[in-house]
Amino acid sequence: MDFENKTGSIANKIDHTLLKPDATKDQMNQLCAEAIEHGFRAVCVPPYFVPYCKQQLAGTEVKICTVVGFPFGFSSSFAKVEAIKRALSDGADEIDAVINIAAVKDENWNYVRNEIQSFTRATHLKGKLLKLIVEASMLDKEHLQKICEFSNTEQIDYVKTSTGHSGGATPEMISELRKMLLPNIKIKASGGIDSAEKAQQLLAAGADRIGSSKSIQLI
Repeated sequence: MDFENKTGSIANKIDHTLLKPDATKDQMNQLCAEAIEHGFRAVCVPPYFVPYCKQQLAGTEVKICTVVGFPFGFSSSFAKVEAIKRALSDGADEIDAVINIAAVKDENWNYVRNEIQSFTRATHLKGKLLKLIVEASMLDKEHLQKICEFSNTEQIDYVKTSTGHSGGATPEMISELRKMLLPNIKIKASGGIDSAEKAQQLLAAGADRIGSSKSIQLI
């Protein structure tokens, strides 16, 4: 495979990400322009910027992804579902929603299952794509297994490893999740991915999508 094809393939698997709390419209302009130029799969932006990026990316193939419950997942399930509905109404194509880690740690499995179900139905009702952020580095294998069981049942689109605020993705983490999930449920790796080598290792381990604020470095 030559370099151009290799980087193009990687670019099509990258969510070009800017989630800094002090992000500006000028930075969003640059993010969208880079996504168009390099063929990134999506831009991942704060909910506030979804309508603006929708305008900037009109007529292109670049998807708009936004986050819900970011970064700690503390909000109530109801609040997060309402945030999903608003983001989709504003023009988001994909939702990266943070699971309630406290509920997982507390092993309140009814709450966790209901939350995953609510996220999935709210997103799929509009024909859009859901990525469930599980903050895998904070959880043990038994907790991850339980989340993956619910995810399999609800047929979510992706499990996403991390927000990047509490650890990042590793090939070992991806391999473990891949064993727990049905083949049709994909994996998004994120957190600390700042080189093409890291990205390739994660993809080789079974990741289908890469989330990174260092996308240009990756290609």
